Amino acid sequence: MPDLVPLRRKQSILVVDDNEVNALLLKQMLTSRGYSTIAVHSAVEAEAEIQREPPDLVLLDVVMPGKSGYELCRELKHDSNTRLIPIVMITGLSDREDRLKGIEAGADDFLTKPISPEELFARVNSLLKLKEFTDELETADSVLCTLGLSVEARDPYTEGHCERLARDASDLARFLGLGEESVIALQRGGYLHDLGKIAVPDEILKKGTDLTPDEWEIMKKHPVTGEAICRPLKSLRRVLPIIRHHHEHSDGSGYPDGLRAGEIPLLPRILQVVDIYDALRTARPYKPALGHESAALTMRAEARNGLWDEELVSEFFSMLDKRQQVA
Repeated sequence: MPDLVPLRRKQSILVVDDNEVNALLLKQMLTSRGYSTIAVHSAVEAEAEIQREPPDLVLLDVVMPGKSGYELCRELKHDSNTRLIPIVMITGLSDREDRLKGIEAGADDFLTKPISPEELFARVNSLLKLKEFTDELETADSVLCTLGLSVEARDPYTEGHCERLARDASDLARFLGLGEESVIALQRGGYLHDLGKIAVPDEILKKGTDLTPDEWEIMKKHPVTGEAICRPLKSLRRVLPIIRHHHEHSDGSGYPDGLRAGEIPLLPRILQVVDIYDALRTARPYKPALGHESAALTMRAEARNGLWDEELVSEFFSMLDKRQQVA
C-alpha cells in the first residue's frame, strides 16, 4: 500500500489592481502555478475579501482611485489580525521616495511594472514560505492556549477565568498607554499564566485550601513548569515573565522567586492585579464571591499593606469605572 501524503490546501493570493487587464493577467499567471487567486479592483473590495477570508499573500497596486495601496498596506500592517500577511506592492514608480513610502507602510517586497513572470514567481514563492513558517508558530501558540483552557476546565469554579484575564489585562495595558506588543503578551498571558498546573494532580488542584506543606510546594512549582513549557517558542518570549512572576508579591512573600516590588516586571504585575480581582469576584467551595465594591476595598487595603502594586490597583479600578460609564 503506498504511503499516504497529507493533502495541502492551495495557498491563496489576493491581487488588488484597479486595471482589470493587469489584474486578470496576474491572476492567470498565478493560477497556472497552482495558487488559488482572487482579483479585485479597489481597496474597498480588498478589505471586504480579506474580512471574508484572509489570503496568504497580497499583491497590491500602489496607485488606485480612492484609498491608495500605501494606505491599505499601512492599515493591514497595523491590524493584529492581518499584519502577518505578506504584502508585495506593485508599482510603475521607481523613485526612491516612493519605495521609502512603501517600506514605511510596512510592505514586505516590491515588483515594478512591467512584471517579469520569473521575478513574480520567485518573490511570491519566497514570501509564501515565510508565511508558512509564521503560520506554524501561530498554530503552536494556539495549541498552548488550548492547553491553558484545558487546565481551567479541570476546575468548574474557574470557567471563563482565562478569557476574562486576557480581556481585562490587555484592556488595562491599553488604558496605561502600553504598546501593542505588551497588549498581545498580556492577552496570551491570560490564557497561559496557569499552564503549569497541568502538572499538578487533581487532588491538590481541586482542594483549593488547607494544602499540606508538601502539597503547597507542588502547587508553587506551576509558574516554573509553565515557563518551561512555553520557553521553546520565541514568539512567547514576552509572555514568559508573566507566567513565571504573576504570583510574586510586592513585599517578597510570593513565589516562585520571592521577588520584591522593584524586581517584579510590569506585565506580571498587571496580570496579577486582574487575577486577584477575578479570584475575589468568583465563588469557590471555601468562600463566596465578593461584590465589586468589596473586592475594591479588599484589594486597596492589601495593596497598602504591601501585597500588590498600589498604583496599578488604582489604575485598574479607574479603568473599570470608565468602562462602566461607557456601557
